[in-house]
Amino acid sequence: MKVVICTKYGAPEVLQIREVPKPIPKPNELLIKIKSTTVTVADFRARSFTIPLIFWLPARLMLGISKPRKSILGVELSGVIEAVGNQVKNFKQGDEVFAATLNEFGAYAEYICLAETKTFALKPAQLSFNEAAAIPIGARTALHYLKKVKLKQGEKILIYGASGSVGSYAVQLAKHFGAEVTGVCSNKNTGLVKALGVDKVIAYDEATFLNQLEMYDAIFIAVDKWAFKECSKFLKKGGTYINITQPIKSPKMIWSSFTKNFKFLMGENVDESAESLTWLANLAVQKKLKPVIDKVYKLDEIREAHHYVESGHKRGNVVIEVN
Repeated sequence: MKVVICTKYGAPEVLQIREVPKPIPKPNELLIKIKSTTVTVADFRARSFTIPLIFWLPARLMLGISKPRKSILGVELSGVIEAVGNQVKNFKQGDEVFAATLNEFGAYAEYICLAETKTFALKPAQLSFNEAAAIPIGARTALHYLKKVKLKQGEKILIYGASGSVGSYAVQLAKHFGAEVTGVCSNKNTGLVKALGVDKVIAYDEATFLNQLEMYDAIFIAVDKWAFKECSKFLKKGGTYINITQPIKSPKMIWSSFTKNFKFLMGENVDESAESLTWLANLAVQKKLKPVIDKVYKLDEIREAHHYVESGHKRGNVVIEVN
């Protein structure tokens, strides 16, 4: 089968197309013929080892010392079950599924074996393989944090980075939960964010950006390009600051938790239950959640896709069609 091998840390050119034997499922595993996968920020960081200096050593130990420990990247997929082990109970050959493989990667391949206990669910027929592949990481991440915030009907949330994968899902889910949503993005993406249903959209690259801001019950930082020192001026006392990319609170954040009673949700492991995938997929079937797909590449174009994602200009999700 065809796979994309990451031979060492570096630019997208380190990615190589190779032929390897098709895997054989163990008794508790499913063999999935992958139809679509994606290029996420997790993929390009694992490939290039773009990690904050403070996390350099633990990241090396986790991802690999001299090269990626998992040579086949890819953390989202959709596909068709081609074979099942004799201990598999809930899935059968021919089932269409979608999955997250964040801890193991492996989706840059024509086939993958996954244990029945892993994070995957049946794909609704109403969703395309491309749409389903774009749900497991971004949508699940947005859902995880918004469920923790527990916004009440009509409370205000600002989502910074509203045109990205997590941000576009956060906008839609926050609206679904009854919040009043302000989306922040670049001027060229305001049309996209408006179409997602925000109550207000603000372009961060306009001179009047700060003058358009209000006071918010929660601020959701999906793209870490707005300093806490600045954005905290617009967070109500007792409000919640969410930053999905930073796992550790700064001294100023710790001080603010005492002086302004701010609550903090920092980067953490998200819920990996299949139930959350099924819930999100059903919401998409009801047209209440739309996966935003920016560009679609073929597997042979994986380098170009990585270059595009690493440029920082993608809107929503970038999909790779495998089979």
